[in-house]
Amino acid sequence: MIRVVIENILLLLLPTLLYVSYIYLTNKKSGKNQRVLDDAPLIWLFFAGVAMAVSVLLLFGTVSDGGPGQAYRPPEFRDGKIVPGRIEEKKVPGDG
Repeated sequence: MIRVVIENILLLLLPTLLYVSYIYLTNKKSGKNQRVLDDAPLIWLFFAGVAMAVSVLLLFGTVSDGGPGQAYRPPEFRDGKIVPGRIEEKKVPGDG
């Protein structure tokens, strides 16, 4: 769970980190010494981060799930191989 939170925070901060590093590196070459975040468009960087996080969540989010009467079977180790997780029909007691 903490990994998911950290990944989403990094997605939110990525545009700001890229902006700050770009400004810092270009000012370092020109000899200017200024505070980078003083003139930064923080609102636009925040919205860019939100848009990036939402787009990644929509792009990689799982939308397929089992229907009624189906259950998720987690990955298992069988005969020296890992069998991937899958969705399969629930077994009803008393059914053959």
